[in-house]
Amino acid sequence: MAISSDLIRNVAIIGHGQTGKTTLLEHLLFTGGAIAKPETVETGRTVSDYYDEEIEHKISVHAALAHLSWRDRKVNLFDTPGSSDFVGEVTLALRACENALVLVDGESGVQIETIKLWRNLDQHAKPRLVFVSKADKERFSFGKVLDDLKERFKAAPVAIAIPMGEGTSFKGVIDVLNEKAYPVPSAHDQKESSAAVPAEFKDAVAEARTTLIEAAAEGDDDLMEKYLGNGSLSQEDTVKGLRLAYAGNRIVPAFAGSAGMNSGMAAFLDFVAEICPDPLASSQEKSPNGDATETAVPIDPAKPLSALVFKTQIDQFSGKLSYVKIVTGKLVIDGEFVNVRDGKKERVAKLYTTQGKKLEDAKELCAGDIGIIAKTVSLKTNDTLSAFDKPFAYAPLHLPTPVHMLAINASNKKEEDKLNELLIKAAEEDLTFQIRFNGATKETVISGMGDLQTNMILDRVKSQQKIVVETRVPRVAYRETITKKATAEYTHRKQTGGHGQYARVVFDVEPLERGKGYEFENKVFGGAVSKGFIPGIEKGIRQAMEAGIVAGYTVVDVRTSITDGKEHPVDSSEMAFKIASRGAFREATRNAGPVLLEPIMNLYVFAEEKNLGDVMSDLSSRRGRISGQNPIGGGIVEIDAQVPQAELLRYAIDLRSMTSGTASFSVEFDHYAPITGKIADDVIKAAQAFRTHEEEEE
Repeated sequence: MAISSDLIRNVAIIGHGQTGKTTLLEHLLFTGGAIAKPETVETGRTVSDYYDEEIEHKISVHAALAHLSWRDRKVNLFDTPGSSDFVGEVTLALRACENALVLVDGESGVQIETIKLWRNLDQHAKPRLVFVSKADKERFSFGKVLDDLKERFKAAPVAIAIPMGEGTSFKGVIDVLNEKAYPVPSAHDQKESSAAVPAEFKDAVAEARTTLIEAAAEGDDDLMEKYLGNGSLSQEDTVKGLRLAYAGNRIVPAFAGSAGMNSGMAAFLDFVAEICPDPLASSQEKSPNGDATETAVPIDPAKPLSALVFKTQIDQFSGKLSYVKIVTGKLVIDGEFVNVRDGKKERVAKLYTTQGKKLEDAKELCAGDIGIIAKTVSLKTNDTLSAFDKPFAYAPLHLPTPVHMLAINASNKKEEDKLNELLIKAAEEDLTFQIRFNGATKETVISGMGDLQTNMILDRVKSQQKIVVETRVPRVAYRETITKKATAEYTHRKQTGGHGQYARVVFDVEPLERGKGYEFENKVFGGAVSKGFIPGIEKGIRQAMEAGIVAGYTVVDVRTSITDGKEHPVDSSEMAFKIASRGAFREATRNAGPVLLEPIMNLYVFAEEKNLGDVMSDLSSRRGRISGQNPIGGGIVEIDAQVPQAELLRYAIDLRSMTSGTASFSVEFDHYAPITGKIADDVIKAAQAFRTHEEEEE
């Protein structure tokens, strides 16, 4: 029997890299009795880091799901990566969870990923808790971190669990809400036990409890009246007020502890079980293709089944695993549903919950719960499962656009197909990793959020399949156009003994407004060229445009008009006019002031104020035009600029180096702009060298 929706708690553990998220999850699972003993990242045996690359590099790369039972609640927990290269895994975990636990290093305080993640939580108005870790470290300061949160985010942190001493004098934590002390366990594999609050900390607890009760009173007008009238609140009213204030995102509950010492776990889990909202208080956004009058669907066990596939994992033993969040109804083994994307009926053959890589059989999952469907090959990330009479789709994950690109090929040409197959599978698992063939540059290009992500995927291909992959900076898809009007006449004449080939055309070409593409106009009068030959003429023009004028790049933003021509009653054909029109177009455009166009990108850089000068100076050296600066809080400034794409091919790596990994950026295409002089000459030389290389390979 599935647990009921009101007894479920879903929490995504997020934070900057190296703050101890994996260690925290390990000790929460141990405290909750889900595992027999906690492991360390160094052993490579933690529940949530089980991929080879995670064990080798000792960092989380994938969002890993686990669960425990605490005070009759089922607590689903996601351990997520801390590197911005794997932000897609954080995005999917937050989509599946109603609560976010932000882990902050008690020595380093708020770091760049903390700021970016906090901003993401603000955008989605998601309630969050803060766990200040490493209370046993020398430079730990709980108060300093809370002050930092207030200053940077205008947040209202409320201490729920405070440390008993800090650094080398750390002795455990005190649960302020329930007024219990939890001394540090005497051994790594022992759980916390509650005790009376030591006399030396009673004043600190009293002060923290006063602040906590004041925060609870803010949760409800009636509670505020009680507080003002009585000067305090009962424990029942305090709990009620904290629930309302937290669910309304008006407070940020804060906890101190040391995951490595198994300290602070019990107080945190008590709060999650008692205060954090269950899934019934939340909803899932519908896709824009759905009913326009409804924008979200409340989580409801009483309605027919609907669920969102938010993650795909391809396991070598279990095959494709589809992670699902049940929104309405319940998902049952052998039950049927419709995949809304293609309208096909599917059956649930295998249903699981999971502890990291360990799959646990489940017979059913209720609304609000998270689980895994296996043996359903057609399901993809962002698919909606539905048993409604009129199925609707849930909105897809809002993922950032990949910013780091590499052109690739297999060293052994015979392995190209296998390489592409493996990379397509990787892209199915991680939607921030993409693979596509660029027809303009004739290259296969992979893109991701950074070099760490792409390198790990390529290393996996090499280690598992022994395929050697060559990588290089991708070529830019330049364009060509003209700057003035010109006319050309071209006659194609060929005699071969039998029927010959004959066609004569006269063309005008003139520039169009940027972005207009291509226009063709037939201005021939008097039947000089039969209408039946016009399609051949257009084909010839398009072929000539694809071949380019000066560097072999596609010609754009040109109007071509055929004004005159001549045909032969026997020797003229569509092919002859196609050849003639290619020649006429080349002749006309060569006299029409041809120029190269380069793609210009809108660039948005998010950097700390201390790096602002270096970033702006670097952008200027890249021919960038800075259009604005916008402080966005937390000491972060958004810099908006327009920069040629050619100058951004290694920007993900260069920006990381320039700012010690603290900055991030997003980029999108805006327009094409002319280039001349040495820059254009270099592009032409590079294009000629590329064509020569291609011809030699053939």
